[in-house]
Amino acid sequence: MGEKYWGGLSQKARLNGDWLIPLPESMTERQAMAIGTAGYTAMLCLIALERHGLTPERGEVLVTGANGGVGSFAIALLANQGYSVTASTGRLEETEYLKSLGATTIIDRAELSSPGRALGKEKWAAAIDSVGSHTLANVCASTCEDGLVATCGLAQGMDFPATVAPFILRGVSLLGINSVTRPYDERVEAWQRLSTTLDMTQLDAITREVGLSEVIPTASELLDGKVRGRIVVDVNR
Repeated sequence: MGEKYWGGLSQKARLNGDWLIPLPESMTERQAMAIGTAGYTAMLCLIALERHGLTPERGEVLVTGANGGVGSFAIALLANQGYSVTASTGRLEETEYLKSLGATTIIDRAELSSPGRALGKEKWAAAIDSVGSHTLANVCASTCEDGLVATCGLAQGMDFPATVAPFILRGVSLLGINSVTRPYDERVEAWQRLSTTLDMTQLDAITREVGLSEVIPTASELLDGKVRGRIVVDVNR
């Protein structure tokens, strides 16, 4: 429902029918909420990269904000499709968690979060970035020739302190992902792909459940960067 409408934590809500799509047959309601906007956005990123020619043979794929919701699902989805994944995180103590999702290499986010060079060493065939700012600029600067970067978040900031060098000297493509207003057919496609591509057994590792009474303190943890993966709210307790 995004940030524009009330009712996301209510037991019942009256909604515009055009916002709704059928629940995939193989998916439970709880699984859908565990996946949520984060998993859906990660799938939109993967679909966009594949439509622009990405295959596992192209090389390493970087995922920034790896411990967050989008990052966790991006790693799992990429790994399940046969991609080799590098995860960038500010919480290196979560290395085993990230490797359990399918990441093969873990790097400290400090390598990407400070001002960098216009062009760096070519490292990744593609990337899914949910951080923005200097991180996104450095990701683009170190993406390989004809590489792809899907950008879907701004955890570090909405600025983009980059140059045009990666785009005109290496042919890097920057793909903006808007998860809020996708057409009906695209939403259905993404959720169907999630129902067949995502290993549902990984949801338990990615997800923590809280009651409605715990929402406010959990939101504070989220803003402080202390939440790993996804939170499912049981609105009945």
